[in-house]
Amino acid sequence: MGGNQPQYAARLGSGVSGLDEILNGGLPRNHHYLLEGESGTGKTTIGMQFLLEGLRAGEKTLLITLAEGAAELREVARSHGWVLDGVEIFELPPLEAAQQLDSQQSIFPTAEFELSEATDRIVELLRQSRPQRVVFDSVSELRLLAADPARFRRQMLALSAVLDEIEATSIFVDRPLGEADDRVLDSLVHGIIHLERRAPDYGATRRRLEVSKMRGMTYQGGWLDFGIFSGGVQVYPRPRSEAVRARDTWEQISSGLPALDMLLSGGLELGTACLIGGASGTGKSSVAGLYVHSALQRGIPAATLLFDERPETLYKRTEDLHMPLGPYVEQGLLTVRQIETGEISPGEFAQYLRDLAENAGVRVLVIDSLTGYLRAMPQENLLMNQMHDLLNYLSRNGVLSIMVVTYHGLLGETMEQGLDLSYLSDTVINIRHFEAGGALHQAISVVKKRHGRHERTIRELLVEPGGVRVGEPLVAFRAVLTGNPEYEGRLEALMQRRIDEIDDGEAA
Repeated sequence: MGGNQPQYAARLGSGVSGLDEILNGGLPRNHHYLLEGESGTGKTTIGMQFLLEGLRAGEKTLLITLAEGAAELREVARSHGWVLDGVEIFELPPLEAAQQLDSQQSIFPTAEFELSEATDRIVELLRQSRPQRVVFDSVSELRLLAADPARFRRQMLALSAVLDEIEATSIFVDRPLGEADDRVLDSLVHGIIHLERRAPDYGATRRRLEVSKMRGMTYQGGWLDFGIFSGGVQVYPRPRSEAVRARDTWEQISSGLPALDMLLSGGLELGTACLIGGASGTGKSSVAGLYVHSALQRGIPAATLLFDERPETLYKRTEDLHMPLGPYVEQGLLTVRQIETGEISPGEFAQYLRDLAENAGVRVLVIDSLTGYLRAMPQENLLMNQMHDLLNYLSRNGVLSIMVVTYHGLLGETMEQGLDLSYLSDTVINIRHFEAGGALHQAISVVKKRHGRHERTIRELLVEPGGVRVGEPLVAFRAVLTGNPEYEGRLEALMQRRIDEIDDGEAA
């Protein structure tokens, strides 16, 4: 779309969080819009938000209800904490016109007379009241009264002419029509917004919308998630990566472990994405926690989103490793949230991360794990495409994103299909199990780092009560690239687990 956007500089706020961002500023004034969706998709709620936003702007508003009664609409408003005082409500149930005709004799077809009378009453009200914002909820009832597409078209043309005459901005609420139906409103309105509701096999109901038409203006197309909450509808725009100036320097976050910092040429840079991969039990989350704890010690806000672990387990584990995170949550410097399976949509998740970056000032973010992320949003498509856009957005906003990925197999031989974001990550850290002397050990290496020359050695990683340790480079490995490295060096070169506590100076 595009080309003529300047002529619609006068925009109206929709009152719906996120929708104005999708529309690049709001709805062009003095036009008509179609809001289309099945029952339960939030059409009436969006209409109320549109009118209440008009009240806040000092505009005159009108709600014409053709189905629900005024008392029922006020009850819906109260459930969201709203009061419709100031919004003029005109109640015109179709049954009222039919009842009035029961005792009348007419040479006109009943349906045509009912529709004409209803339309005449609406036209008279519009000219008397001259509202600046109007919502028709819903025109489906007028279509039923018409019983004929041509008759319905004539009446809607008459209504549109009056709305143009009084310079009102209007929303027509309607149900989805089949291919055989006459889509009269499509050609009359300036814009069309489709709403959709679907229930997955597991998890909460998903809702999404699509702006399929907005004449002469740019907007964010495609399906976008939205939710209905106490307080109204919230739409989740896709993150946009605005152009930023090239950086002269990159601020680093140290792990607090000299050997690990040597592997990473000093640490991880803010504004980059890091992927930490390995099998279960290799210490991936503990390594990620090192950078969170280091940032918090410097007063840098951080957040950890848990898909596989409970917050209380995180607090206990990090306390045992001498890098307690719980106190920082109490101080408000660290945000920890556990995300349950089926709880959240991809759009809502992306919006939550945007709020963390923009409103909470979070600069270090851990997603633990991407495997859990996929499982928390069942039956969703293109999750990794959405994560791609999200990571670009976070990087451009100076956030260090650390993603934990659990590899397939008992020893983590392969990465699960659909989880490979190594091409997008600036840094890739690989942690593997290896056997030596009849015992299981962990090896850590950096296979990719775009910022700085990383060390290309393999070091031993030891995670134990008291802290995290990284040893000297191990050179006696064989078959590293097979995914199952074998250590053939001296056992004395390996770190031994300590029974005594590690001094605070050596702990992570």
